[in-house]
Amino acid sequence: MSNIPHIETVGNSFSQQIVDLIIPIQQIEFGVPITLADQPDLLDIENNYHATGGNFWGALHEGKVVGTIALIAIGDNKGVIRKMFVNKEFRGKEFGIAQKLLDQLVAYCRVNGISDLYLGTVDILKAAIRFYERNGFVTIAKQDLPATFPIMSADNVFCHLEIR
Repeated sequence: MSNIPHIETVGNSFSQQIVDLIIPIQQIEFGVPITLADQPDLLDIENNYHATGGNFWGALHEGKVVGTIALIAIGDNKGVIRKMFVNKEFRGKEFGIAQKLLDQLVAYCRVNGISDLYLGTVDILKAAIRFYERNGFVTIAKQDLPATFPIMSADNVFCHLEIR
C-alpha cells in the first residue's frame, strides 16, 4: 500500500475507527468536554450524513482512518461541516490531509449545488480556526446562522464560506 493517505467516502463500517480517532482528540488533546453520548451521529454515519444529502470522508493510511470530515446538507443549498479531525502524526503540510479533506468536501458541494457552507468550532482550536480563515471562511455571529444549523453545545465560534 501507498504511504500517502488517500481520501474516500466512509460509512458505518468505519464508525469504531472514527470514534477512536475523534474522541481522544476532543477530550485528551484539546480538553473539550464532549463524549460519544453527545455525538451519537458517529455510530450511524450513513443516516446522519449520507442520507441528508451530505457525506462523510476519511483519510485512510494503510487501511486506518487518520482524518475525517463530514457534511450535513441542511436545505436551501446550505451545508454544515462537521467532524474535521486529523491524527496528530498526520497533521501539517507534509501530508496536507486537512486541505485534501476540505477540498474534497467543497468539490462535493459544487457538484451537488451547495453554495453556502457553515461550521461551528471551539475557540481553543486556534489552528483549526486559522486553517478555515486561510480557506476563505469568515467568522459570523451565532444569530447569523441558518435556522436549520444543528448547533453543538461546545461550539462557540461560527464560520461561513460562500462557494462560488
